[in-house]
Amino acid sequence: MLLFTPDDPWNKSRLFRFLREVNVKYGLRLESYQDLYLWSTSNIDLFWSHVWDHTQIIGNKGNHITDTTATPAENPAWFSDSTVNFAENLLSNRSPDTTAIVQVSEPTSRNPSPEPVLISNAQLYSLVADAVSGLLQYGLVPGDRIASYASNRIENVVGFLASAAIGCVWVSASPDFGPQGVLERFDQVRPKLIFSVDAVVYNGKVHPHLPKLSTLLSELSDKSGQSPKVVVVASGHGSFVDTGAWNPEWTTWGAFIEVGRKCQLGRSPQGEIEWKRLPFDWPLWILFSSGTTGMAIVHRAGGMLLQSRKELLICADLTDKDVFFYYTTTGWMMWNFLIGGLGICQIVLYDGSPLKRPAHLWNLVDELGITIFGTSAKYIDELSKVYKPRENNKLTTLRHIYSTGSPLPSTLFDFVYEHIKERVLLASITGGTDICSLFAGVCSALPVFRGEIQCRLLGMAVTTLAPDGKASRKGESGELVCLKPFPCQPVGFWPLPGYADDESVLAAKKRYHEAYFAEYEGVWYHGDHVLLTESRMGNAGGLVMLGRSDGVLNPGGVRFGSVEIYDVLDTCFSGPTSTSNGHNVQRIADSLVVGQMTEDKKDERVVLFVKLDQGEKLTPETVQAIKKEIRVRRSARHVPCSIMQVGDVPYTLNGKRVEVPVKKILNGALLGSFNPATLRNPEALEEYIGLRETLREELRMV
Repeated sequence: MLLFTPDDPWNKSRLFRFLREVNVKYGLRLESYQDLYLWSTSNIDLFWSHVWDHTQIIGNKGNHITDTTATPAENPAWFSDSTVNFAENLLSNRSPDTTAIVQVSEPTSRNPSPEPVLISNAQLYSLVADAVSGLLQYGLVPGDRIASYASNRIENVVGFLASAAIGCVWVSASPDFGPQGVLERFDQVRPKLIFSVDAVVYNGKVHPHLPKLSTLLSELSDKSGQSPKVVVVASGHGSFVDTGAWNPEWTTWGAFIEVGRKCQLGRSPQGEIEWKRLPFDWPLWILFSSGTTGMAIVHRAGGMLLQSRKELLICADLTDKDVFFYYTTTGWMMWNFLIGGLGICQIVLYDGSPLKRPAHLWNLVDELGITIFGTSAKYIDELSKVYKPRENNKLTTLRHIYSTGSPLPSTLFDFVYEHIKERVLLASITGGTDICSLFAGVCSALPVFRGEIQCRLLGMAVTTLAPDGKASRKGESGELVCLKPFPCQPVGFWPLPGYADDESVLAAKKRYHEAYFAEYEGVWYHGDHVLLTESRMGNAGGLVMLGRSDGVLNPGGVRFGSVEIYDVLDTCFSGPTSTSNGHNVQRIADSLVVGQMTEDKKDERVVLFVKLDQGEKLTPETVQAIKKEIRVRRSARHVPCSIMQVGDVPYTLNGKRVEVPVKKILNGALLGSFNPATLRNPEALEEYIGLRETLREELRMV
């Protein structure tokens, strides 16, 4: 079903302007997005070279692009004779008359109407310049790691930009992570300096943060043998005195900036930042995956810059008139995605809970003129139960809504267009921490179809493969792979060569290969089970996300994604009064579906866990209604063999259902084999341990 069509994209979109430039430069006659996509993935050197030119990357480009004969497994170098600095490009706008960042916070009882904090592009440049000098005063050099254990604030962005300006490697953990989880990350990379905050706000309450920081540092110091320097930002939610955990060896943000302002290190005689332009493949930041790899993933500075500019400028068509907001913590890759908007448009940072007051974020859309609203599928799902923005807000400026983190069901597409805004581009996007960008997602020049990601993005040679390694047949789902190299491919897992002993580096290389190239020889295996749709209206085909590959269900040899079952539940059992076959049934508040291996390990059966509204007990009528609807709307093979009620569904910190650990628990794994620091509600897993024996007994009776 067609939900949205752009207005005159041939003349109004930047994408088609880019296409016309390609036609002129290379003597082509490309006419559609599909034409451009096929050309971009067949000529990756010419395409990415033109992206550099079209988006006006600041730096020394050189002549080399990449080895077009190499496979993704070979991880070839890109722009090997170029030098570039990520932060220099993001700070290219230095106007005192335009806003770079707006910082907003969740209301609290202490501050029920927090005022936005605005900083101009000129002020941002000046702050970064002072922070650069402050870092150099501490003796930081290119390749050193700088960490953040802080909330989503202007100071955090400044710290990152200063880190990138001098060639350091940024590492970030959200303050909602416990100290042990942060230790597991930081201990791998051993930062020389940590930025933190004194307090954070969430669910309308102020939470002291310095005790958590102290706990982290006591462990980190013992293990690393060297204590990192610490710079603490006053959050405005409390004071250092309130927390009672101030360490005199720490430095306040104000003192840090003042030292930088006075010493003027890393500045030209005119006070300009002396950018450290480094090779294209120089490490920019390290992200930690809680999914497929669980490793410290190192991303190259040039690749992140080029990919971000392609996605935001060419595909999403952001301009200097846009106000770009993404609800994200500093530990999720969408923070990195949002920061890419600097130098293009105004960005909005938000610190706090998104749903304590459901109207708050949508009021901000009206107050700040937000044009791009980014969030997670889980947020949209929760919002649909409590608030209808269209009835309460004007939303006149809103033109794009982005959703990621997990597949966006068709029913939530309906909610957005019925209850948020009818005339808006809803872009479900997919990529992940592994590439810190997108394989498929938004394109302002293309239509939106119900339940689908708009398109495979330019330059990303995405297709699907069957388990035997052959291309999926038309209309059949498969494993998402990328057949050709791409510049945002991680440079590797930490440690990189030169940062550790040979044995550790070789082990990291082996883990990197096993994570992405062990499944299919030579090509990037992403771990998502998807369906490619046929091209309509020139879009080169969209994508339907069916779930993580390691959570794919396979009863009787028939493979399908968990999303196929979630969609039925969302459609038939999510309303205040759900009906099936004319009878009222219970509302399913949440659900989790996994595969349980049979006793002989030769097959699996589908097990569905459902969470009901508080105080309700699952009835046989609802169980039968669920099975009937799944059979009618999907197939007999989709019908769960067992449906059990649970008190809660486990989620990662980024809002993804935790299917694989539950599947492993049902099939014999111990609870201690999972890292609770990656989960929002790790205590939920205990219940599944208790249900394992019941399910095993069911199997024995079959």
